[in-house]
Amino acid sequence: MTPDRFFSLMLLLESRDAVTTQELASALGVSLRTITRDLNWLRDAGLPVTAQRGRLGGVSLLPGSGLDLTRLTPGERDHLSLTGLDEKQRAELDASAESRRALSKIVAAPSRRGHELLPLTDVVHVDSRPWLRTRACGTTPASLLGPVRRGRRLRIEYDSPRASRPRERVVDPYGLFAKAGIWYLVADRAQVPRMYRLERITAWKEVDQPRRIRANQTLATVAAALIDQWEHQHAIEVSATIDQTQIERARRVFGQRLVRDDHEDSATGHKVTIRFPHLEDVRALLPFGSAITVHGPTEARAHLRALATDLAHHYAPSPTP
Repeated sequence: MTPDRFFSLMLLLESRDAVTTQELASALGVSLRTITRDLNWLRDAGLPVTAQRGRLGGVSLLPGSGLDLTRLTPGERDHLSLTGLDEKQRAELDASAESRRALSKIVAAPSRRGHELLPLTDVVHVDSRPWLRTRACGTTPASLLGPVRRGRRLRIEYDSPRASRPRERVVDPYGLFAKAGIWYLVADRAQVPRMYRLERITAWKEVDQPRRIRANQTLATVAAALIDQWEHQHAIEVSATIDQTQIERARRVFGQRLVRDDHEDSATGHKVTIRFPHLEDVRALLPFGSAITVHGPTEARAHLRALATDLAHHYAPSPTP
């Protein structure tokens, strides 16, 4: 369990008489299995966590047995309640100092059990950044945090990969969202939700107007809807066979967009369907070379053939004089 999730879990248990494991998992954004493991860790650490079955039951702490939060400032509580961030991401939000200070106050009191164990912060380190990523440029999370918390509109210049130059847009921000080591600004543009990568925001300015977000929407609900849309909406479905040696690599690359047909497996390959948002996106199959055989649709095969032909021409030997 990471220290910040420990703190958030304890706050949830202390703020309610009883809470279900499903409510804890939803609040912390983890699975039921993870919550069960965390609660077992709390019991092993000597904290009197109790659980009662039934409609009125739930998980609770015995009175007077939780954290001593009286030494924490409001700012320290606020920063430490951010769950799921690694140390680099906290630094990008300028939150490292207050988080460390809050954690040091909490762990200052010796535990009744487990005093022989090394602190979790000494033996667990989290780095959610993808491998081999170059240093990001553009806007930093810390610079946008103030305007976002003030609930102001923003005028941004966004360098979209589908545009020839950065374009200006006025957006109504919900907040900042970190996923897979990448920061995004989640905002409405003309009442339509969008997700903007911070490294592509080349300039921004706070507008002297309050944000105009949609009713009953929060950062969490809008981000979840955008992720679901990105993962499940598609314009083209490619039917293909993938060599047995490359199926795991393909799963890592395409994630939920790849659906394996277990009834069509053979000793040498796996029949799959891969969903792409646009026809142009099938170029992601090129690095697999002949390890992927595309069966259809016809336009996908034609586009791959055109891409491969262009690539072959690009690397064709220069004619000798």
